[in-house]
Amino acid sequence: MTTKTSFFRSAFDAFMQAREKQAERYVASALLGFDDETLRSHGYSRSELRKRAGAYYL
Repeated sequence: MTTKTSFFRSAFDAFMQAREKQAERYVASALLGFDDETLRSHGYSRSELRKRAGAYYL
């Protein structure tokens, strides 16, 4: 038996996924304001955060 997802549910899921990615970009941008030592102590690398902060999703 296959379950067909409604149009509104699919649209809502797509909307939520886009907002989550937007939030991830925002947080990555904010974290880039910290110095390298602080980032490293919390397990982040500046190059990885730059990738996440500058990524655009369609």
